[in-house]
Parts: sequence; C-alpha cells; structure tokens
Amino acid sequence: MSAANRRIVLASRPHGEPSPAHFRLEEGRVPSPGPGEVLLRTRYLSLDPYMRGRMSAAKSYAKPVEIGEVMVGATVSEVAASQHPEFRVGETVLASAGWQDYALSNGAGLRRLDPEAAPVTTALGILGMPGMTAYTGLLQIGRPKPGETVVVAAAAGPVGSLVGQIARLKGARAVGIAGGPEKCAYLTQELGFDAALDHRASDLAGDLARACPQGIDVYFENVGGAVFEAVLPLLNDFARVPVCGLVSGYNLTELPEGPDRTPLLMRSILTRRLHLQGFIVWDFAECEPDFIREVGGWLREGRVRHREDIVDGLENAPDAFVGLLRGANFGKLVVKVG
Repeated sequence: MSAANRRIVLASRPHGEPSPAHFRLEEGRVPSPGPGEVLLRTRYLSLDPYMRGRMSAAKSYAKPVEIGEVMVGATVSEVAASQHPEFRVGETVLASAGWQDYALSNGAGLRRLDPEAAPVTTALGILGMPGMTAYTGLLQIGRPKPGETVVVAAAAGPVGSLVGQIARLKGARAVGIAGGPEKCAYLTQELGFDAALDHRASDLAGDLARACPQGIDVYFENVGGAVFEAVLPLLNDFARVPVCGLVSGYNLTELPEGPDRTPLLMRSILTRRLHLQGFIVWDFAECEPDFIREVGGWLREGRVRHREDIVDGLENAPDAFVGLLRGANFGKLVVKVG
C-alpha cells in the first residue's frame, strides 16, 4: 500500500498530569499481512481513563506502554487486507489496534460487528468495555435490590450513565454525581436518574445527604477523593462498593496532605460490614454473552440510552485524552480516525 501509517507513541512518562507533549506522532510504512494475518485499518479509536495508568511504569494489572511504543486502545477497524481464512476484506471488527491508522492481527480477540444491528461505535461504549464494566460491576458486586439507593460517581460518563440506568431497570433509586449543571440535567431529564448532584457545588456532602434520606446501599466508585469522602458517612450497613476507578488520583505524585483517614475507613468497613471490591472488567469475562444479549436488547428497545463525544482526526487524540482526564468530554469519547 502507498498510504502512510500514522502512529501516536508514548514520547515520555508524565510526572503528574499528562500533556500532549508526552505523545509523539510518527509516520511509517503500512505493514503487509503474512500467512494467517489480517491488516486492519482503524476507523474509530476509544479513549478511556485506564490509559493514564498504562503511561506509568508502576506495577499494575497490565503491562505499561514502553517509551516509543504505540499507545494502547480499543478500535473499530476495517479488514483492509487478509491472509486469514476466517476474515474477509471489508469486514468491520472490534480490535485492540491502538492509536494508529493500520495494524496487523493474527485474528485472536477480534469480534465481528454488524452495522445493521447497532452503530459500530457502540462497540467502544455502551456495547463494549465501558458498558460491560457497568453491567458486571453493578450486577456482580453491587447487586442492587428493588427500593435500594444506588449512587454512582462520574455518572455522565459511559460507565456511570449505564450504571444508573441499569439500577433503575432493577427497581432501585439512581443518584448520579457529575461535573456541572448540564451533565446533571442530562442524567435526570434524559436518562431517568432520580437525582443528580454537581460535585463542584459548595456542599456536596449536604446535597448527597438530602438526595439519599435512607442512606446509600450501593456506591459505584469511579472517582475517589472528595466524592468518596462525601459518600462514606451515608453508606448503610452491608452496603456494596464496586471500585471501578479512582480518576481523581490518577495524576497524583504524592499522597494528599492531611490526617490519615485509613482508621476511619477500616472502622466503617468493620462496624457497618461494608463490602468493597476492586475489579477489572475481564474478571467477569464469562458474563460477556449475557451482557451483549441483555444490554443490546435494552438498547434496541430504547430502555437504555447513551451519548458519544466524537473528535475528528487521529492527530487530535492527545489533546482529547488530556481533556478526558479533566472531565471535558460529555459522553463516550471516541476519535474518528478514518
């Protein structure tokens, strides 16, 4: 092929908040597939908070991106050339091609997408990893019961927005915490949350107590920090806390100043018999068929809704990612590549 392959690689590891300077745009030749391989052309790239962790060399649940390597990321890709018996040119697949125009694959992990069944970008959001994170974390760990109160942080994002909607479908009250009045209005007016609170307001703790007069039975944690401090006193006995993310601390370079809050947390866990469980979405990989069937059905029936924030151009991915960590996006952040 005569086209160039643009790649965005990790140029340096950030200390604190990342900036576009930590990425580098390179151009190279488009690779050719060998026997048993397919060449994928990226159409859409997903940007997600977990990528901040991959920029760090600290030990984690996944291998970090090395300096000079292509940034990782899920993609909706088109099969541009194939020497694989199971994939034809022109098919659309969900892949992990990363921040680049083209990538080779041996076919492992590719999932065919049917554009007639749902818009292909949903495979990066409500019918993809974020949607499955919401579905499994809430139902496997949170286990909401009818009449209980479910609170979710980062509620206008692709995970939090589905958590609240599933909670409602299961008969629970849904209270979302988001950044700004526009996002809060979206939660209550479009997604059917019972209440939505602005975490930037002057009295989040008081607002939360008024929105949850019977306490909190399930708290879906995406943020940590000041939001969790407002939630903790309201957790009921035997409350469940799926810990999905802690985005407020992803750019920290040292622990915040102040007293050690660990004894308060541990005493709360003990006396109220709280269940806190961290999880990674693929801990529940066996639930994927149920997730696709159930959430896909709800989406077709209009029982759940979603929102996408699409940025045009691979070259704009670094700026968009930095904005994501600041909460600038509204909905699932996707880059339209080609």
